[in-house]
Amino acid sequence: MAVRRIVLMGNESLRGVAAPVDDPTAPDIASLAKDMRDTLEEIDGVGLAAPQIEVAKRVVVYRVPKFRIPAGAKLQPIPWTVMVNPAIEPLSREKKPIWERCLSLPGLYGRVPRYVHVAISFQTMDGQRVEREARGYHAMLLQHECDHLDGYLYPMRMTDMDQLSFVSELVDDGDIFSYQADEFDG
Repeated sequence: MAVRRIVLMGNESLRGVAAPVDDPTAPDIASLAKDMRDTLEEIDGVGLAAPQIEVAKRVVVYRVPKFRIPAGAKLQPIPWTVMVNPAIEPLSREKKPIWERCLSLPGLYGRVPRYVHVAISFQTMDGQRVEREARGYHAMLLQHECDHLDGYLYPMRMTDMDQLSFVSELVDDGDIFSYQADEFDG
């Protein structure tokens, strides 16, 4: 098990555009994906982009476990997924603000407008091309992680900086600490 250090906002690794992966079947990509998964498992995280562990490659690892989905939501659990060279495209102009947090900005929450319906294409570690659509929370998660590949952190996407707060200063209004079921449904 190789748990890697997640770098924080201000680290140069989070500012650049990650390089495309030439060969998604290469052993170093498999090793990187395993380290990313091990890191997420250690902290019970949901998603991680390679730049967050100081690797400037276009790789994202994520999952949505059942325990993270609120009762009544339509979203089904999503198994561990490794995306190599992901590309995301909005399928609707509609955006919805959603509360986000990030492993590279611990202790903070911010309300970020995100597209509610997106298409994502990527390669698997076997080199297969995959194309999917995502809505709601799943779409937001994909946008958040892909932003890391282009040097964006979620505060850079916020339209109202009054909606950026430390968790310790927030009052649980049912919207922040436990995602609303409709945020998971789109």
